Amino acid sequence: MRYRVRHVTTCAYSTPVLVSHHAARLVPRETEWQRCLDASLSVEPAPAARADRADYFGNPVSFLTIQTSHRVLTVIAESHVEVAPPPAVDPLATPPWEAVRAALECPTDAQALEAAEFLCDSPFAAASDDLRAYARPSFTPGRPVLDAAFDLTRRIHADFQYDPAATTVSTPLAQVLAMRRGVCQDFAHLQIACLRAMGLAARYVGGYLLTRPPPGQAKLVGADASHAWVSVWIPGRGWVDLDPTNDMLVGDEHVTCAWGRDYEDVSPVKGQVVGGGEHALTVSVDVRVDEG
Repeated sequence: MRYRVRHVTTCAYSTPVLVSHHAARLVPRETEWQRCLDASLSVEPAPAARADRADYFGNPVSFLTIQTSHRVLTVIAESHVEVAPPPAVDPLATPPWEAVRAALECPTDAQALEAAEFLCDSPFAAASDDLRAYARPSFTPGRPVLDAAFDLTRRIHADFQYDPAATTVSTPLAQVLAMRRGVCQDFAHLQIACLRAMGLAARYVGGYLLTRPPPGQAKLVGADASHAWVSVWIPGRGWVDLDPTNDMLVGDEHVTCAWGRDYEDVSPVKGQVVGGGEHALTVSVDVRVDEG
């Protein structure tokens, strides 16, 4: 599948911003199953300086410095990306979850050592006794790790209601667990923290998901949104992606931009400003199949 993605971020300020620094992670990254065919990033006001490189996790990131006084910042990212279905994996053919936990406790190879970084708590996805208790019914003795993780995915989808008004980026996981509602970001953080609580390595993935309009209706331009899901590490297989918001293994309708410990590592656009006062953020995303 080939997609064209357009992501527009607009931030309006109540007073002028004198200078600002931003990090933008808006270019789809290269993976075994994904190629970014081309990408562009336009910024208004134009940056005085821009540096493009890979961050610690290998995500493409653009660092921007804007020195022109402004009350509106607009960042437009456009990309053309090709996504193939990830290799199929049988959940029942994966190792017992306890064996995976043991492999991460004492890593003996480079892949396990790298994965072990994602065992640790992070600001938005910290393990707790309550999250361990929620996860435990999925992790019965000897259960294959992907079968257990996918069961946790299903339970989160069944137990939690999608509600954009219920949470913000700073809502604690304990509150999400108590309310049983949130958005894709909350569900990803919840599953990651549950997996870490069971001694498994899990990372946060940010990107896009192709959305389809109801039958007989046209797709609205800009009506899509950024999406978030989860990767769990499996020895001999590597990282396998799960989408708790949609109760599914990730396939070729997901476009990966960045991954990290949690949302803080993959935020599409973040930064620091001098001035600005209050601000209002609007985001428009359009993901379309390339028919050409």
